[in-house]
Amino acid sequence: MGTLEKRFNLSGKVAAIIGGAGYLCSTLCRALLESGVEVAILDLPKQKRNLPADLAQSVYWLACDVTSKRELTRCRNAILRRHGRVDILLNGAGANAPTPFLRVSASEIRRILGVNLLGTLYSCQVFGETMIRQQSGSIINFTSVSAGPPLSKAFVYSVAKAGVANLTQNLAREWAPHGVRVNALRPGFFPTQWSMKHFIDRQRKQKILGHTPMRRFGEPNELIGAVLWLCSDAASFVTGSLITVDGGFTAMTI
Repeated sequence: MGTLEKRFNLSGKVAAIIGGAGYLCSTLCRALLESGVEVAILDLPKQKRNLPADLAQSVYWLACDVTSKRELTRCRNAILRRHGRVDILLNGAGANAPTPFLRVSASEIRRILGVNLLGTLYSCQVFGETMIRQQSGSIINFTSVSAGPPLSKAFVYSVAKAGVANLTQNLAREWAPHGVRVNALRPGFFPTQWSMKHFIDRQRKQKILGHTPMRRFGEPNELIGAVLWLCSDAASFVTGSLITVDGGFTAMTI
């Protein structure tokens, strides 16, 4: 094995991917599998049909509602019975809505905060407990360029992602002495079909791309390098970092 392969070697590690059937995380699941990682996907039962057949056959699927700490604990215990450890946690579950601020309902607030913020907090509690006991582990949360400065039309989502960024740095500080690294991806615009329908009309697309130096949206595979790096020993001194992958969006002013 060459020097590069040794530095980024993930073979035999065990990963729990929350929201692993989603647009971004399914691509990251495949990349981890190709890197020799044992992958467990935790997602809602209905999401399993979104996985390509070959990926569905290669991962350990666990039906889970990320807003339930009890379900997360059940899934963690199942992974531990199967593999004996958890080395990587990727918190990729997400929810959003384009509701105007004065019409945002209490149920919508609970749903978006529940999936994005509380779900991340609960999974960090559940899997972090195991990693602290192991004295090793890499947690990768998902924040967003909307965490600050906030984006229009994503009020509760922006609040949630700002909370995830804060949580990430708090846990990085607390758990570094235990060998547990906690970082977050901060993606720019990687639109799904849903977001193109509900968030990004022609005018908004022009504004986004006009504010993005690369003049295009991101592709899911463009997150792979950052994730593999954060999972590996090549990032052994990296914790509390928010890794921005946005085509230059947050570097742009006038």
